Amino acid sequence: MSNTSKSLLVQGYEVVIGFETHAQLATQSKIFSRAPTAFGAEPNTQACAVDLALPGTLPVMNQGAVELAIRLGLALGSHIAEQSVFARKNYFYPDLPKGYQISQFEIPVVQGGEVGFFLGDEKKTVRLVRAHLEEDAGKSLHEDFIGQSGIDLNRAGTPLLEIVTEPDMRSSAEAVAYAKELHKIVTWIGICDGNMQEGSFRCDANVSVRKPGAPLGTRREIKNLNSFKFMQQAIDYEIRWQIEEIEDGRAIQQATVLFDPDTGETRAMRTKEDAADYRYFPDPDLPPLVIARDWVEQVRAGMPELPRQMAERLVRDYGLPEYDATTLTQSPAMAAYFETAAKACGQAKLVSNWIMGEVSRRLNADESDMAAVPVTAAQLASLIGRIADGTVSNNAAKQVFDALWTGEGSEVDAIIEAKGLKQMNDTGALEKIIDEVMAANAENVAQFRAGKEKAFNALVGQVMKASKGKANPQQVNDVLRQKLQ
Repeated sequence: MSNTSKSLLVQGYEVVIGFETHAQLATQSKIFSRAPTAFGAEPNTQACAVDLALPGTLPVMNQGAVELAIRLGLALGSHIAEQSVFARKNYFYPDLPKGYQISQFEIPVVQGGEVGFFLGDEKKTVRLVRAHLEEDAGKSLHEDFIGQSGIDLNRAGTPLLEIVTEPDMRSSAEAVAYAKELHKIVTWIGICDGNMQEGSFRCDANVSVRKPGAPLGTRREIKNLNSFKFMQQAIDYEIRWQIEEIEDGRAIQQATVLFDPDTGETRAMRTKEDAADYRYFPDPDLPPLVIARDWVEQVRAGMPELPRQMAERLVRDYGLPEYDATTLTQSPAMAAYFETAAKACGQAKLVSNWIMGEVSRRLNADESDMAAVPVTAAQLASLIGRIADGTVSNNAAKQVFDALWTGEGSEVDAIIEAKGLKQMNDTGALEKIIDEVMAANAENVAQFRAGKEKAFNALVGQVMKASKGKANPQQVNDVLRQKLQ
């Protein structure tokens, strides 16, 4: 269902956002030819006769691309059409050698479905209209040629899945949360590498504003948003711009716009075409795409557990809060790391806290991801086991973790021993320290007995200092309170 019921108003206007996302499919070759799709090759070295549209060439469907489309449909609860049709989308552009793009129009391969995600604590759902297969165009290069443009056809024919939503989003924050969730799903199920810098996951946002209850406003499409940060900035700017235009008595013209990260502004590129302008008609060189039901079931059998399902299982099986479970299922690597560590030490919540805290903090600082974590899940489990059984305090555990991270040591117990981090659990020795601290801090003792709780904290601090941080804080609290009373 749409989220219109809880809309945020901006200066008295309701914001309406729909998305079109181009996910580059993770195939080895192009959608209608055998030319390779690897990124970064010299210009025009990965385009064959079919991609160049030389006379006498015919497109041949890449079965792998269809299978990846089926995977997305299964992941999002969509209908996978038994029969879909490829169409020619006619327009002229220098990097489109055929003069048309092969896409799908009236009958796409994936129909309907939805993407569910959390925005803070609130569950949101964005409905999908469709996801259709198509080929990418080439690329015009303007930087390297004075007064001229170069054409690189390496991308021509690269397989794309265009994923189109209903206009269900009501704020830039919601739009970015949707895009992040979709990005997570396509990378999780292995249909797209999700590399936004290389253009593997490109988002177009259709943005309009209206007074509450009024018909939909005229939309402007922000093209090729290739980072979540720019996505939010572009949509926020566009919302403010449209409201100012309307307030000044000007009508919004339907247009395609680009976002300039340097100025933080959107600027119109061209007036927006409608479907009729493209003169779609079925491609006579390609028969209808027929997908047998047993093929769909075969693909379903090989699907991984999806992030949302896994999050629900982590809540159910490990007693984790919803927030933890959602955070831990950001990637298959993070989820697997958590489960391995939690099973090894039986302290699921502590493991979750460490992954979301210390591990994530260090990965962010190193600009790295879970695949590069230098501390194994087994090492983390061993360390957490030592926190749980009182061998080390939390602060000491961070020193052990630091040694594991930097490669200073690999065995948790050996690091604890070498650094002298073992927590003092000898009650007799602790009582002796507490007696000495109480004798040396008679004023704090008197203040506590007069009802000042702050004095108790001061005494705890003195005991921890005297024990060189090795006393068990909980034990200090218990024994000290007992003695003071």
